[in-house]
Order: sequence, then C-alpha cells, then structure tokens
Amino acid sequence: MNSNQSIDLRQRASVAAAGFGKIAQTATSAALLVLLLSLPGCCIPKRPLEAINVLAGVVHPDRLHEGKEPQRTTVNYEARGSIHRGDIYLPPHPRAGILLVPGAAQAGKDDARVVAFANALARADFAVLVPDLVDVRQLKPGPRDVREIADGFAYLVSRPDLAPQGRAGIAAASYAVGPAVLAAIEPGIRDRVHFILGIGGYYDLPAVIAFFTTGYFRDGSRWQYLSPNEYGKWVFALSNADRLRDPADRRAIRAIAVRKMEHSDATVEPAVRQLHREGLAMYELLTNTDPRRVPGLIQRLPGPIRSDIAALDLSRHDLSTLRARLILVHGRDDAMIPYTQSVALARAVRPGQATVYLIHGLAHVDVRTLGPAAALKVLCAIDAVLAEQTQPSR
Repeated sequence: MNSNQSIDLRQRASVAAAGFGKIAQTATSAALLVLLLSLPGCCIPKRPLEAINVLAGVVHPDRLHEGKEPQRTTVNYEARGSIHRGDIYLPPHPRAGILLVPGAAQAGKDDARVVAFANALARADFAVLVPDLVDVRQLKPGPRDVREIADGFAYLVSRPDLAPQGRAGIAAASYAVGPAVLAAIEPGIRDRVHFILGIGGYYDLPAVIAFFTTGYFRDGSRWQYLSPNEYGKWVFALSNADRLRDPADRRAIRAIAVRKMEHSDATVEPAVRQLHREGLAMYELLTNTDPRRVPGLIQRLPGPIRSDIAALDLSRHDLSTLRARLILVHGRDDAMIPYTQSVALARAVRPGQATVYLIHGLAHVDVRTLGPAAALKVLCAIDAVLAEQTQPSR
C-alpha cells in the first residue's frame, strides 16, 4: 500500500463503518429504468420508481427531492429501567416503521450517511428511529448493543403512529447486522420484527476475524484471498482494549490501533515493546497472516474477549426462533466482511426466509462502479424493503 492509500485508509474505512455509505452511483431517470428492465434474466422491482427515489436520496442527499421533507426530532425513551435516546424521522403518513441501527463511527446517529439513509426511507413513508448506541459510537461495540437494539425496537412498535398495524423491521449494516439478528430473537420482540435489512453483515464471527486479519476466507471448501480493509481489525483492537487486565497493555493497544488507523504503514514498535502477555496475545492475532492459526490465537485472548466473541457469534446461536424475513445485501468485492458471510446466514435460517443480493461493485457498503445488472439488484433489494409496508401483520 502506498502512502497516499495509507492516508486515505481511515476516510474510506469510516464510510464503510458508518453503516450506510453510498449504496450506488447510478442515474435516476425513467430512461435508466427502461434500460434496466430490459436486461435479460434480472429481477424486476414492483415499485421501481419508488426504489429509484430511495436510491437517489442516499446517493444525492443534498439534492431536492419530491414530496415533503420528513420531520426529524430527538426523543428520550425508557425501556427495562434504562433511558435511551434516538432520532425519529417522521413522514406525513407512515406506512411502516424501521429501526435504523448506525454502524461503528464516532458520529453515530448523526453521521451524514446515516442521516441521508434515514431521510430517504422516511420519504418512502417509513417512520424511522435511529437509536444512539453509545458504545458503538465510541468504537466499543459489544453484547450490550443487542439489548439496546431490542429496546429501541420495542419502543418503535409501542407507538402506533410509528408502526401502523404493527408493521416494523430493522435495518443494519456491517457489524451491526449480528446484534440486530440477536435482538430479533429476544422473546419480547421476536414476533413483532417483520423483516431485517442486512448490508454487508456476518454470520461466523471467528471467520470474520480471520478475514480482516489475514485476508483469507472460505468459499465452500476452498480458501480465497482478498486484501482486507484494515479498519476492521483496529476497531476490534480498540473495542477490546478495556478488557485487558494490565493498564500498560490497554494503553499500548489503544496507541497502536489509533496510529494504524491514521497510517496503516506506521511504525508501532515502541508501543509493541510495552506489551505484556495479554497485549502480546492480541497483537499476535492482529498481525497474523495464517488463517489456520486464528482459532488457536483467539483461544489465547483473555476470557472476557472470548466471551464477547461467543456472545456475538451468530453461528453459535439457535436461529430457529427468528421470525423476521431477511433481506441480505452484500458486495462481492467486500474487503471488510466477505460476501460468503451473508450466504452462510441465509443458509442458517429456514428455506425461503432469506433473500440474498450479491452485488458486483459494492465494496462493503460503499460503491466502486455498478454496472446495469448490479444497479438493478440494488433496486430490487430496496423494492423488497418497500414491499414490507404492505405485508400483513402477524
């Protein structure tokens, strides 16, 4: 990686981590629609113009859009004895509700990309609640996020003005897909979560750790390699630094992670020399290049870190109680979480419960270049979300 790429790493990665970056760069004219619908062997959205309007709102949030702008208000709500905060985006006549879970970025619910996606959904007649997940905003995601997501959804469906006739679902991207699925199987809300939109999500967390540290992932029985975006492993380091018992280890791992996020080729040897047993175990995992060593290296991590990995690893949970329909979107070029993770998640639920859209040109949740067929797949995924507004309530 050259110096210019290193300088740009944090900026590009933060777009991905924010949860909802540019989903596509494509025209929004009726002429494009005619072109897309003429492609052979492709899905055909039932509400194509509405899907294009949503896409346009994400890609070009500063342009004028048809219809009244949604009203954005900040609310405090109580759930299970805790006070939470979030933003509601309210259209004039909501047809369904959606909990939009922000990704691991310091701006949290106020990230420009999250705001753009929330506005785009609200213009399409979704009442949108974006919870303020404090740990995620501080780049310290963990099992507590599951409870906060469940609490946010419970509040959303408790208000008929936000979830008419109980129609509501969850949208999440990247890391947040796992906690969203786990929240959706909690007994208090699992019968009320109608759908989950997951963009660039995961199923097997140790396999994801293997990928963002080594670049290797399994496609069936074969190992594949894709140069990983290093942001993922340094967020992992930051989020787990507090679980190291030695204060010197905590300080050194944080310093290494921050330095590497700023410049991926930066020298960190002075901080490495300050590491002790637990810190060295984490650093060895982060710098390992052999995917076959990853399970053993994970086992050398402190118990609290291993417990959190197990708690968030979907492959270790029984998903048979999941009632929500899954709409899974994943880029074949994803350098944060490989597309095989969404495929694995779809296979882990009941036949027909999940639909997977694999997109060439979609890099995690950011776009490189979309061809017409890929653009149409993105529109079909949006169309599937829009269709949830008219699905019968359970």
